[in-house]
This record gives sequence, structure tokens and C-alpha cells, in this order.
Amino acid sequence: MQKWRATRRLLLNSYSSKSRFDHPRSNPISDHSTTISRSSSGFESWTSRIHYRHLATATIQRNPAFSTLNSDDINHFKGILGDKNVIEDEDTLLFANTDWMRKYKGSSKLLLQPRTTQEVSEVLKYCNSRRLAVVPQGGNTGLVGGSVPVFDEVIINVGSMKQVISFDKVSGVLVCEAGCILENLVCFLDNQGFIMPLDLGAKGSCQIGGNVSTNAGGLRLVRYGSLHGTVLGIEAVLANGDVLDMLGTLRKDNTGYDLKHLFIGSEGSLGIVTKVSILTPPKLSSVNLAFLACKDYSSCQKLLFEAKRRLGEILSAFEFLDNESLNLALNHLEGVRNPLPPAMHNFYVLIETTGSDESYDKEKLEAFLLRSMEDGLISDGVIAQDINQASSFWRIREGVPEALMKAGAVYKYDLSLPVETMYNLVEEMRTILGNSAKVIGYGHLGDGNLHLNISTPQYDDVILAQIEPFVYEWTSKQRGSISAEHGLGLMKANKIFYSKSHETVQLMASIKKLMDPNGILNPYKVLPYSIVSYS
Repeated sequence: MQKWRATRRLLLNSYSSKSRFDHPRSNPISDHSTTISRSSSGFESWTSRIHYRHLATATIQRNPAFSTLNSDDINHFKGILGDKNVIEDEDTLLFANTDWMRKYKGSSKLLLQPRTTQEVSEVLKYCNSRRLAVVPQGGNTGLVGGSVPVFDEVIINVGSMKQVISFDKVSGVLVCEAGCILENLVCFLDNQGFIMPLDLGAKGSCQIGGNVSTNAGGLRLVRYGSLHGTVLGIEAVLANGDVLDMLGTLRKDNTGYDLKHLFIGSEGSLGIVTKVSILTPPKLSSVNLAFLACKDYSSCQKLLFEAKRRLGEILSAFEFLDNESLNLALNHLEGVRNPLPPAMHNFYVLIETTGSDESYDKEKLEAFLLRSMEDGLISDGVIAQDINQASSFWRIREGVPEALMKAGAVYKYDLSLPVETMYNLVEEMRTILGNSAKVIGYGHLGDGNLHLNISTPQYDDVILAQIEPFVYEWTSKQRGSISAEHGLGLMKANKIFYSKSHETVQLMASIKKLMDPNGILNPYKVLPYSIVSYS
């Protein structure tokens, strides 16, 4: 009887109203970044609720080879950028020095806001000659301490470089500056009949230069792939001020080494990305979203397999969250409610399809869902009837990080693992931590990306010692990655050997040394400081 009711609800919700809608996600906080207001009152509110933990200088010391900022330096920068783009205001610097997680806080005394590539070049040329360390910064929405100073590094924020340079409707190639906010690009392309291949919950804050520099993943990776595939070219400024013009717009270019890939995911440690060309897909007219319940993780896996096989070309997102994640969202997010009738389900899945034929896509999705319910893979489910309902579904999944922050302290781990064993880590962590912490698991099941989160009332070194290095060791034994999409930043720089061999890391260090001999670009990040030595 319960299965019949659930099947009937899927059909009624599908046929009672059009299930076609545009991509509804607005600006909820995602695993990638945040849109929380960073006003002074909001900042104080968050820090008063969450036990602050300053980790920036816990295990490393400032490189003595770096110079200390002086008044002559500031005057030189004012000569390049103008007075208003050389920021010394304490309140502004407080936010620029602090990451969203409130785990990392630097002590920079200067924020620079260049408006052109030439200004970035002049700034870096001077900093390199003076050995002034710098931190490239965009929306400052990272989760691993990669976009804030560790000590007193000069902050170079590219947010003023926000022009769309060109868009070719025939090829779908967009060329823009690095400071463009992702949501603004989404709106621009929407008016042109195209979409960004990258979709993050924090698109209202993050910038495309930061997205490229961290190789951000997001919700559409299962359909459109990573930025290594969609970014066609970049312009970047090296530590010595040299400008590399690799801003190609061709899908095929086999002339020598494809150097742009060095800058995609290197987190500003090899150069500052100033412009990007990216291939954008056409906007399709038919979008459907289903919110489903599964009895166990095995059912989620089988559902993914069947979705890839039976939905094929129209599958655009496959997300999962466990019951603990849903309860967290329901308890801490205003206005969020369970789309399904009250029942104890262990897992939930969101399946999105995107295509060009509304009736065909809807029929295909409904047939898949009914078959999956008959096979016992789905316990219950509902298809969004309109854009508002679809937005409410996405709000649950994308709102989990915000709910975690409201619940207290959180230890976040972003892991790539084999899908069949991925959730075992969540269960093992629950066994280890018992009642001392709440362990939740959710993420991009379609591409094997688990977001493991451990929630506690406040940060506790005893709990941290139970989590690390166990999480990294477990991931390494599975031949997984300790950073699926968040990057390494400061948090995981010394953990890179869990995912990469010593020979590989040594080669990375050689590339860093070649491209940034004085080590001024985003120091202490990405690579272990112990192997990056500078004279």
C-alpha cells in the first residue's frame, strides 16, 4: 500500500502541473562557499555563537626571507592603483583576513584592488623585487584557508576586474575577467540563451577566477565535467609580473604543452588568473527535479547506476544526503520542510534532468522512477511541480553547510572515493566518535564526491585527534583523494602525500620553484612547506 501511494504521488505531481522550470537555485550556502552577509554585526553574531579556532600559525613559522611592509611600499602601490584602491581600513581588513569557516585568520595590513591586468602585473613585479608575499583573493569563499593570509601577506583582490569581454553565440565561448561573480555570469548567459557549465550554491559570492584557480566542482559536473574540460584559455600573471596570454577560444589547439592546466586548481600558487575563456552550453527548455527517499545506501548506488543507464543524456545532477543531513536542515534552516510525508527514511536523493523535449524528458523520468520504485530502489518520492517547489528541494541539499554552521563547530572533509565504499567512512566515524559528535554524509554521488562533516558544540582537540589522521588514512587506503573539489589550501597542504606520491609532489615543488623562485605567491599553501625551500 505504501509503495502504491508513493507511486501515485509521483504520477500526480508530475501530471497535475508542468514539471518544467528554469534552474531555480539562488544563493544558498554550498559546500564550496558562502553568501552569508559579512557585515560587522553578522561577523560578530557568527563568532559569538561558534567557538573560534585560530589555526593559521599552528604548525608553521613565517618565512624569514619575506620582507615586511613599510610606508614606501604603500606609497608605491598608491602610485600604481590610486589611493582608493589601496585599503588599510581595519574593518575591511578584518573580513579579508578571515575565512568563512572562522578557522583561519591572517594579519595582513594591506588590501590591494587592481582594476586591470597591467596593474596586477606592476603590483606583482614590485612585490617580487621586494620579496613581499601576496595572497590572491576573489570572493573569499573557500573552505581550506587558501584565500586568506597566514601571516602578514599583502592581499590582492581581483573583484574590481569584473567585465564580460566577449561572448560568441555560435560557439558558446564566453571571455571575461577573473573578478566576475558567478551569478552575474549566469544571468548574463541566461539572457543569451546559454548557461554556465559550473553551478555552485554560493554563486552569488564566488568569482570565476577563484573557481578556476581552485578547479571548483559543483552540481553539474556529472553532466558537463570539470573546469579542466570547459575552460578553453586563461590569462595569468606570474610572480615576476610577466603576463601569460593563453586566452584561446578554440576547442582544439595541439601546439605544445597546454600550460593553462597548471593554473586550474593550483590555488594562486603559480600565478594570478586575470581572464578566462570558457565553453558554455546552450540553455535547454525542459528541466525536471525529483526528491526521492531510499531505504539504504546500496539502493542509492543502484539508483545511480540505473539513472546513468536509463536517463542517459538528460541526467544533469545526482545528489544524495543521509537522514542526519536532512534533520539538520529541517532543524536549523528557516522555512525548510520535508517534501515527503513524515517517515523514517535513511537516505534521500535529488535527480535532475535537463533536455530539449519536455514531453519526452518527463515521460522518460517518470518511467525510470516508476520502474525504480517497483524494483524497491525508491521508498517514496515527489517530482517538483514548479520553480518554487524545485527551489525548496535544492534548498535542502545546498543548505546543509549553513545548517552545520548554525549547529556549532564543524570539521569538514571533501573526499573523492569509490562510490561502492564511500559511505562506509561515515559509518566508521560514527562508531569511533559515538555520542561525542554528530557525523553526517552527503554530496555529489554522481561523481563519487563525499562531504563528510562532523558537528560538535565547539572545537575540541580530543575529537580532532580521533578524526585525523584516520580520515586521511582511510581515504588513502581506498586510493581516493583527500580533496575532491575544495582544494588543499593551508588545511591540507601537509596532507598531500595521502593522495600523491613523493615523486609527484617533488615535481610539483620543482614547477613552483621554476615559476615563483622567491615563493611569494600564496605561501604555505597547496604544497608542504618543508619541501618548498627558498634561498
